[in-house]
Amino acid sequence: MRLKLVKQGTNFDFFSRWRLWLGLSGLLIVLAGVSFVLQGLNYGIDFRGGTTVRTESAQPVDIGLYRDAMAPLELGDISITEVFDPTFDADQNVAMIRIQAQEGQEAVTPETIRDVQAALSASVPDIQFVSVESVGPKVSGELIQTAAIAVILAIGAVLIYIWLRFEWQFALGAVAALVHDVILTIGVFSELQIKFDLAIIAALLTIVGYSLNDTVVVFDRVRENLRKYKKKPLNEVLNISINETLSRTVMTSVTTLLALISLYVLGGDVIRGFVFAMIWGVIVGTYSSVFVASTVLLWLGVKRDWSKPDANAGNQFANVDA
Repeated sequence: MRLKLVKQGTNFDFFSRWRLWLGLSGLLIVLAGVSFVLQGLNYGIDFRGGTTVRTESAQPVDIGLYRDAMAPLELGDISITEVFDPTFDADQNVAMIRIQAQEGQEAVTPETIRDVQAALSASVPDIQFVSVESVGPKVSGELIQTAAIAVILAIGAVLIYIWLRFEWQFALGAVAALVHDVILTIGVFSELQIKFDLAIIAALLTIVGYSLNDTVVVFDRVRENLRKYKKKPLNEVLNISINETLSRTVMTSVTTLLALISLYVLGGDVIRGFVFAMIWGVIVGTYSSVFVASTVLLWLGVKRDWSKPDANAGNQFANVDA
């Protein structure tokens, strides 16, 4: 017996209330913008600056023990990761401890470093402090700028790619969906004040790729059906195309969410922010592929003369369950 999340031959009308979907997306974008302006983002060490302490011990690294030892110092955002290297000896366990810059200071003070060393030495007697490095606010500001440029360039590349593969109306629809996903993801991080660091930038770029893949599948089926149903209104063609790819869309999103939710529950604090961004991104990415990209395409209109050969066909199995 095959599992089917969507029955074959579905015929949902996705565009009977297309103004409602655009209005809802517009409202969410406004709320995200207001939250960003009023609260800003809870930047992590990557964007705020701080100090990195490299430790080494014969005892295996216990991140929970390290974190508990430093908790009484109330240093704010602390990131602890174990470093793996094939050149390390069996009794060489290395950890990187990153401490955010304190309010009004460019780096962690020497007194604070001594307190950290004393706290860790009390819990891990053989611990050694190999190096201490600080990242100032100037470098952190450059990281914020570089991260923003990376996201903008990724969306710009998508615009060019979709324009060349389809038409400019498809390109604008895809980019509108991607901008929608990125803004809502930043907005939820601002509203919930979840730590925003370079891992979240990686998640944003991954969300862009995931959402684009879903959108391209739908658009490819739209193009095929524009050739097949030359006399049907555009909204009917879009409805047919989305219904034909709906099974693939839902199955892909659900299986991805199952893996992400498992990581969120069992993966620990180190990757929880990244995984949360991915879970949110998969949900809004699936929504935007159906209700934003296609609705923008309906609003802009598209040419109906697709008589030239289809060199990019290949989604004939898009409606088959995985």
